[in-house]
Amino acid sequence: MKRVGVIGYGAIARTLLDILVKQGCVPADQVSILVRPGREAAAQASAMDILSGNTRSIVCYSSIDEFLSSVPDCVVECAGHTAVAAYVEPCLATGKDVIVASVGALADEKLFARLRSVAGSSGAQLTLPSGAIGGIDALAGARLAGIDSVVYTGKKPAKAWSGTAAETVLDLQNLDLQNLQQATVFFEGSAREAALAYPKNANVAATLALAGVGMDRTVVRLVADPFAVANIHEYSVKSSSVDYTVSLCGKASSENPKTSLSTAYSLARAVVNRSSAIVV
Repeated sequence: MKRVGVIGYGAIARTLLDILVKQGCVPADQVSILVRPGREAAAQASAMDILSGNTRSIVCYSSIDEFLSSVPDCVVECAGHTAVAAYVEPCLATGKDVIVASVGALADEKLFARLRSVAGSSGAQLTLPSGAIGGIDALAGARLAGIDSVVYTGKKPAKAWSGTAAETVLDLQNLDLQNLQQATVFFEGSAREAALAYPKNANVAATLALAGVGMDRTVVRLVADPFAVANIHEYSVKSSSVDYTVSLCGKASSENPKTSLSTAYSLARAVVNRSSAIVV
């Protein structure tokens, strides 16, 4: 790949670029970055600091049309649910493959159907990387055989749920998120409900759902744990071909405790695989 476009320039995007530099996989010609109006100069300076000497051109845009005019070979979304809704469709419509970090946005049935239709018409591909979870290959294979159930539990430090609906839910139970004395389940429902209610915290649930039995049959439990020091992802699968359980202890991003560091590495793997002779 000669050109890559990145939507958003937060913790995930910065970590992604840093990983590509360390792996010697920065696109040779150009890295294009789409940011909010007024953020161009700051993002440009930061990206140049990370990528200096590794690519010929680094350009930041605040217009999707200008961003696409840079003709990226593929686009990586790192900006959240609203960015998926606003920008992924025009990328796909122009034939650009898109790697999506904010998989939870696809819990919106109309958006998911629209993106699938546009990609099918243009010949572009929408890639959903594993993100902060593992075992997606086994789950997707089991789907072909028939899956009975998928149950996921996401446990994070209490502070990682600050500013989310978890605070309101716990308040109704007369519990204070910042002063919990034990691990507390504050949500239990479907992956669709979790992804829509907790857009910054339930992308893993959506990824499992799309790889397995779907948004409405995937059971999700979300837990705030005052003693947790990392993001814990656990899920169990029962199917006609394989029964298994996965547990991962993901290190939280130093820039954003709501985000697992492995998400950026998963995105980087998806980018690197696009130009690798051997793909694993």
